[in-house]
Amino acid sequence: MITFFNADHVHHQGKLEMFRGELVPCFEVLARAERVLDELQRRRLGAIEAPLPCGDSALYRVHAPRYVDFLRGAWDEWVALDPAHGNRDALPSVWPVRQHRSDVLPENFAARMGLFSFDVGTPLTSGTWCAARGGAACALSAVECIRSGAKSAFALTRPPGHHAGHDFFGGYCFLNNAAIAAQALRDGGAERVAVLDVDYHHGNGTQSLFYERADVFFASIHGDPRTEYPFYLGYADEAGVGAGCGFNLNIPLPRGTELPVWRAALADALRAIGDFRADALVVSLGVDTFEADPISGFRLRSDDYLRVGEDIARAGLPTVFVLEGGYAVEEIGVNVVNVLEGFEACSS
Repeated sequence: MITFFNADHVHHQGKLEMFRGELVPCFEVLARAERVLDELQRRRLGAIEAPLPCGDSALYRVHAPRYVDFLRGAWDEWVALDPAHGNRDALPSVWPVRQHRSDVLPENFAARMGLFSFDVGTPLTSGTWCAARGGAACALSAVECIRSGAKSAFALTRPPGHHAGHDFFGGYCFLNNAAIAAQALRDGGAERVAVLDVDYHHGNGTQSLFYERADVFFASIHGDPRTEYPFYLGYADEAGVGAGCGFNLNIPLPRGTELPVWRAALADALRAIGDFRADALVVSLGVDTFEADPISGFRLRSDDYLRVGEDIARAGLPTVFVLEGGYAVEEIGVNVVNVLEGFEACSS
């Protein structure tokens, strides 16, 4: 399996995030990607390559141009407001809610940052744009690898992406790498693409992007949104609307879920993807389902991820893996690579 590694991820290093009423050191850290890279190299799972650069056109296929333009220039605007801002990250502080207008683009920087975000736990840093764009490039390079005949490819990047929507960031995510990959597969000739999200937190951004479409099937296994972030999407009755009705599957599970129940949910999701007759699969690979993850609540163990990879492989589809969450930093490398190794063992 070829891995496309985003070396630019090192430029995004948030200092603080708001968590349970206080500013704390960020859970989404540089070491997450580095631990995975180290484990890939240790096991010699396959070649590790730099991605090809990506242009704006692929981003605009998923994200609103005014949102992409904001991300591109946000840090310079932030520092221009006050040179002291160069030493601290930007966090949103005001948001439009129901009955507020979102069609008018405010001139005020704080208002625009609030317009394009949904939480105060996602710091924007001096290198956020560079890192996020590099992640999109990894996803697109993985797609090209699949289109050239490979069975699988892995986009190893951070920040993650599945919480980012058409015109909003949050949940540590700025550009939706999985959605960019799915759209690129469609644009490259795949008639039907499935996105399988196995992160502990519902991929609200990905769901919102494809919720009205019949050509991309979205399936997610995640913590129950009644108690778990991002709270406002991810319920089982969300099946899609319009042309997309029947092409969205949410399987929320309670805190404390262990492998047997979680794996049965995975079987249901893969069965639905099989019924959809997908031509290709994108996996939002979050391993914050791990029992020791500090901000999640499932109880999968490291060896369980081998079984996860095997189960996904049995779908028999060309597969792009994209790294999402996983905040037990010391174990993330083993857990992610176990999924990929299990997949490879069952695919050969």
